Amino acid sequence: MFLQLKQIEDEMQRIKLWQMTPPHADAFLSKEPFAIDTMEANEWLQWIFIPRMRALIDASANLPQGFALHPYFEEAFKEQHYEIDRLLQLIKQLDDLSAIND
Repeated sequence: MFLQLKQIEDEMQRIKLWQMTPPHADAFLSKEPFAIDTMEANEWLQWIFIPRMRALIDASANLPQGFALHPYFEEAFKEQHYEIDRLLQLIKQLDDLSAIND
């Protein structure tokens, strides 16, 4: 799963969705799924999901299983003017990996 996260990060950098500075600290206080009320989809992926998954991997902790990020990102990115097909494919593969461990 670490490799899949790295590929997502690399693709986000390639298509210029990777940010150099985090959102304002208040954005991290959201109680909504995907911090939908305080962050853009790519911000949540970069600043919340990827770091949390890496922390779990580093701690050899159990990873979440059976999640489905792809439908959310497909909807969130439908208006994007970026080349997001590859990113969506990588997110779908991540979903598939989480299902394998179910």
